[in-house]
Amino acid sequence: MGARLKDVADLAGVSFKTVSNVINNHPNVTEKTREKVLKAIAELRYRPNVSARSLRHGRSGFVALAVPELVSPYFAALASEIGAVAKRQSLMVLIEETFGEVEQERVVLEGLDTRLIDGVIFSPMGMTTAEVAARSDPARMVLLGERGHPAGFDHIAIDNVRAARDVTAHLIGLGRRHIAAVGAQRAGTGGLRARGYRAALRDAGLPVDRRLIVSDLDFDRASGAQAMAALLDSGRPVDAVFCFNDLMALGALRTLHERGLRVPDDVAVAGFDDIEDGRYSTPSLTTVSPDVPLLAAEAVRLVARRLADPEAKAERIDVPFTLEIRESTAG
Repeated sequence: MGARLKDVADLAGVSFKTVSNVINNHPNVTEKTREKVLKAIAELRYRPNVSARSLRHGRSGFVALAVPELVSPYFAALASEIGAVAKRQSLMVLIEETFGEVEQERVVLEGLDTRLIDGVIFSPMGMTTAEVAARSDPARMVLLGERGHPAGFDHIAIDNVRAARDVTAHLIGLGRRHIAAVGAQRAGTGGLRARGYRAALRDAGLPVDRRLIVSDLDFDRASGAQAMAALLDSGRPVDAVFCFNDLMALGALRTLHERGLRVPDDVAVAGFDDIEDGRYSTPSLTTVSPDVPLLAAEAVRLVARRLADPEAKAERIDVPFTLEIRESTAG
């Protein structure tokens, strides 16, 4: 027989009502008491009766997190952070990998039409802004990233233009004048980072050489390696490369190593995301480091806020970032 609510209360040394308040994320519980109850829940492996909870409160206690891919270290780290924050608020996270496909993203949003989930933290890649707005309830969704963020929805994003501008300005400040960009897109994240890259070049009075911009990539290591090889084979001078994520930057580092080029002496390399692999690569990778713990905390906060007050005004959260200068540019 599974543990009961009373068993949790007895082990934690609190009342039945206090355990219920913790499970239902009631604000009038001290952090010390909350931790004590959560520890008892974990020790007894207590599982709330979700069906009964849903009937009583009109909520399931489940939040969906929909991201394009979990093989990406960035999204994997983000999912882990969101899960940890949600757990502290007695919410359970269901993770859906959409692969950036429109149909998979639509399936996620259809879950909002049921009582299976209370809300969605959603990073759209395939759906248009209009479709997200038409298929979604703003009171039950938090949008991440740069795609599909219609008015009236809570939205969290990093300032990709400013971040990319800072990276490119750093490379220019090192005396680099032939800076390639890897990962440009017409819209979305790649489009914004390309805009920041071009702006920094113009600020410095440098030309934007389209032949040094590699577009339409898969944002993985192989794409970065192939793009770096194509740039070197083009015959154009390249003394720095800004890859629009760290995975592509790691691929670029591999190609440069295979070609016998020194980093950063011959070619400086910078990435974006500050994944763990980049901190331990040789050389270690200069990168943009978004505040992922804050992003996760804000995403869960906005979901919980909308559950408590569906009429709450939509918020836009700009995630802070730092430029982590490491060996791949600084030597």
